[in-house]
Amino acid sequence: MSIERTLVLVKPDGVRRGLVGEVISRIEDKGYAVVALRMVQPDRALLARHYAEHEGKPFYEPLVEFMLSGPIVAMVAEGNRVIEGFRSLAGATDPTVAAPGTIRGDLARDQGTKVMQNLVHGSDSVESATREIEIFFSGQLIGEK
Repeated sequence: MSIERTLVLVKPDGVRRGLVGEVISRIEDKGYAVVALRMVQPDRALLARHYAEHEGKPFYEPLVEFMLSGPIVAMVAEGNRVIEGFRSLAGATDPTVAAPGTIRGDLARDQGTKVMQNLVHGSDSVESATREIEIFFSGQLIGEK
């Protein structure tokens, strides 16, 4: 077994629409555990660290502005192959083509905005998860090494 942890963010659009519970339910229904959870109003510095690899890209500034538009819910999910599993649960980045049964396929749609508002973020690798969890939880997890 490959027990992993991943960062999951419910973005401002998901929080505004009251979908935090739905996202948590889907994670838990899949058999993963939510081991940390917090609501945060991100500031530009936090988002600059989180999206550092995208700085300078055309979508960077609209993405940061969107993420500043309201509170987000950050959580750490844990389980066997949870990184791959949550990304599958989330669905394709573009909600128009995300498969039915996925979070984005069932609950999101293209809003026609400058940046895709697609409800959730999930880490894409063990390295990204480690870095992102540190950004949002900085040593606050129980059982952290």
